[in-house]
Amino acid sequence: MSGTVKPMTTLANICTEADKIRFSSDNTLGDTIVSDIYANAEQIARKVVTHKKQEQSSSLDTRLDDILTSRLFGYPIMLALLGTIFWLTIEGANVPSGMIADVLFAFQDQLTKWFTLAGTPAWLHGVLVLGLYRALAWVVSVMLPPMAIFFPLFTLLEDLGYLPRVAFNMDSLFKSCRACGKQALTMCMGFGCNAAGIVSCRIIDSPRERLIALLTNNFVPCNGRFPTLIAIASIFVGGAFATEYATVVASLVITTIVLLGIATTFAVSWLLSHTILKGEPSSLVLELPPYRPPQIGAIIYRSLIDRTLFVLKRAVVMAAPAGALTWILGNVYIGDLSILSHLAGWLQPLGYAIGLDGFILLAFILGLPANEIVVPILLMSYLSTGQMIELNSLDELRQVLLDHGWTWLTAVCSMLFCLLHWPCTTTLLSAYKESGNIKWTFLSFLIPTLIAFAICFVIAQTARGLGLA
Repeated sequence: MSGTVKPMTTLANICTEADKIRFSSDNTLGDTIVSDIYANAEQIARKVVTHKKQEQSSSLDTRLDDILTSRLFGYPIMLALLGTIFWLTIEGANVPSGMIADVLFAFQDQLTKWFTLAGTPAWLHGVLVLGLYRALAWVVSVMLPPMAIFFPLFTLLEDLGYLPRVAFNMDSLFKSCRACGKQALTMCMGFGCNAAGIVSCRIIDSPRERLIALLTNNFVPCNGRFPTLIAIASIFVGGAFATEYATVVASLVITTIVLLGIATTFAVSWLLSHTILKGEPSSLVLELPPYRPPQIGAIIYRSLIDRTLFVLKRAVVMAAPAGALTWILGNVYIGDLSILSHLAGWLQPLGYAIGLDGFILLAFILGLPANEIVVPILLMSYLSTGQMIELNSLDELRQVLLDHGWTWLTAVCSMLFCLLHWPCTTTLLSAYKESGNIKWTFLSFLIPTLIAFAICFVIAQTARGLGLA
């Protein structure tokens, strides 16, 4: 290193030039200053640093970045990887979910024997075993396998160095909403679990942009909502096509639902940044790390201990009491009807107005602790079984839904409501812990709730007004 270099641009020069620039929405003052500093640093380094002769060919990292961050290939590759992770999660979780359910529900039978031998009252067995324990078993068997697959795959992409490229690709879209490109990473994490997505908002430096990410993370469906979406799409959309095309059509419907959730994320982020969270987007100074081989031990620890078990613990704590409450509502009668049926009747006008019915709306309300129990609660209510149940096949589920008045409009509004409605209690608890403010936690509940009701109301009323339903 040798020679003396006169800095080409001082801070005063930068400020003087900044006054002359008319900034557009895509060329903020912060971006200009940061770009100027880096450009000058690069020119200074070229003058004072002597390098050995390097090969003209680009390194492997550079060639990969040319593809993964290009406008032509960046987004398709990103969507393909996300779709592959979804497919692996959904397909891979079926068998372990069934195995865990068999074990846990077999233990329920053993608990029943012990309660019978102990001579406990029937109501106590109902509350603790058929209510509390059954809900806990359901949440664990449905929630654990998908998270145990999704989070390691997501962490693998993180360890390989790909996720910073995702943030780089998405930065321009989020910047147009005056949000941060890192929100793309928190949004992706939300596909596994919205509570984990909320916790991952810590990576965003700006408090304003962190709140935007926190308030909008719920619009991407978590693994707790995917079973409901897949079942309805398979029955009412895929079922209308030949068997060989049914799965493909249902997959396209789910993909459309996911894209609608992402579009809602952008729309609400833009609205928040122009109203209660006004401000300019911060400059995303993102150093793309080199691609590196994954550290399997670290991936397993971070994905299973820090994420999967952390989120599952919160979900179980919330879902178990809800199961006990649901059993009480379904087994305590006032006149000829259970409290559950009375509540559904009271909610019927509101449910009908948004394209649902009182039982569907009540199932979503009682499923607040965990989205995994929405369909079991709905079947319990429809069939008056007194406990949450699951049917053995989609054909049986289809028949039950059709017998209770489901139409294409009910299916569409149910999927939209499932996508857009309020966060589960685990996510709300995470929102409170991360924001430290009850106001932002309440808004994280209120915003998606209002949007879900408004969109379903407009669709239902429009379809009925046009005589389509």
